Formats: sequence, C-alpha cells, structure tokens
Amino acid sequence: MAKKKKAANSNPVLATNRKARHDYKILDTFECGVVLLGTEIKSLREGRVSLVDAFATIDEGEVWLRHLNIPVYSRGSWTNHSPYRTRKLLLHRREIDSLMGKVRDGNKTLVPLSLYLKDGRVKLELALAQGKQDYDKREDIKRRTTEREIVREVGRKIKGINA
Repeated sequence: MAKKKKAANSNPVLATNRKARHDYKILDTFECGVVLLGTEIKSLREGRVSLVDAFATIDEGEVWLRHLNIPVYSRGSWTNHSPYRTRKLLLHRREIDSLMGKVRDGNKTLVPLSLYLKDGRVKLELALAQGKQDYDKREDIKRRTTEREIVREVGRKIKGINA
C-alpha cells in the first residue's frame, strides 16, 4: 500500500499579524495551543479572524490571549460565542515561568504573530517582543531599501544592463 504524501502547505495559516514585526523587535517565539469553543473553530475555518489588536498576558500562572477577534459563526444560533472573549493559551510550565520572568523584568510584551492549523488543531505563534521607537522603525525601512537597491544593482550587472 502506497503512503500518501502530505501537501506542501500542510499547516494553512489562518491569520498573520503583519504589523507586529514592524512595531516590535522579536526576541523569541513560542508555539502554543489555543482553547476554543465549537463555533470558534468553525468560524476560523471560514477564514474569519483578526490578530490586529491581540496581545497575551500572564495571570496567576496561566497565559491568556486578549482582543483576538473571531467573528460569530454565520450558521450558529444560540451556541455562538462572544467575538472578543479572552482565550487560554496552552504552554509548558517551564515556558510560562520563563516568559513570566522576562515580561516582569523589563519592557517586554507577548504578541501573537500568526494563527494556523497543525494536524487539525489551532496553534498560535506567540512572540516575546520589545517595542520599537520611531527612529528604529525608520532605520529598518532604510536598511531594507538599501538592501533592495543592492540586489537590483547586482541583478543588472549580471544581466549586463547599464542603467
């Protein structure tokens, strides 16, 4: 019997927080599970979720995801969930203790980067991040622009284009 090959995109991404990498310096990332209700997972599978204002906090030794917007399920009735409810994140105890110490020490925060499916379960990529100042953001934009121009110039030289 032949084994089936997994699809190239076996972990479909449901949502990404593109603004997070612009606003924060990512120090470390963690993969964690999310505790959801039935209508929430159905709404997620429809592709309706927003990570824009979401953040995580550590309360009483547990990690909670706040302000994650999962709209109500279109075919749900009285079983529907509250769109902005606080959701529990599943991490190992040593990871939670490590995060608790790092968040308490300095001006660091927990920011969700992406939400995706892995083996039928919803996973969240959570980042330990430090906020960037405006001048840091401008320096990053300048650095990316110069790198892009260098790559273009090298490409022109390889192709023999004099511009």
